[in-house]
Amino acid sequence: MVKNWWKQLCALAGLAWIYASPVGAQSWGSIQKCIRNRFPSVRQLPARQLEEWLSTTSQSSRPLLIDARPEKEFAVSHLRGAHRFMSVGKVKAALAANAQPIVVYCSVGYRSCALAEKLAKAGFANVWNLEGSLFGWANEGRPVYRGEARLDPPRVHPYNAKWSQLLKEELRARPD
Repeated sequence: MVKNWWKQLCALAGLAWIYASPVGAQSWGSIQKCIRNRFPSVRQLPARQLEEWLSTTSQSSRPLLIDARPEKEFAVSHLRGAHRFMSVGKVKAALAANAQPIVVYCSVGYRSCALAEKLAKAGFANVWNLEGSLFGWANEGRPVYRGEARLDPPRVHPYNAKWSQLLKEELRARPD
């Protein structure tokens, strides 16, 4: 029990350091390490594997894609076919069976890992976090959508000025 508490405290301290540190001191690697330390039970799915999964399976065997960001961020862009759910209750209402695969994402992975952890604790058996989330997906040149329309050029909500530094500049949606 104490060991678990200590790991969570260290992970939170690491996230606090990342948030308070200059942008140049942050890297995808350090952020992913902190997220993995904070949510060790959440399985991570690399973007390349999700892309393969989505392109090689039928619609009925695809995972449910859950965007764990607020409406303002989702409205800018999201993964094709994603649903915006921010709670376990919303996911339960949308799924007929707890066995359907679920992939959750947000901007960089913290909010989506939090939701993925809650989903697993609620009995969902096949839950993954999209490693790097939407920023990682878009930074690697993968498509983003608004509704069913593919965005060209792609644009992603930058979350805030600090975290937007992790998103390629040409991908950052400009505030209205």
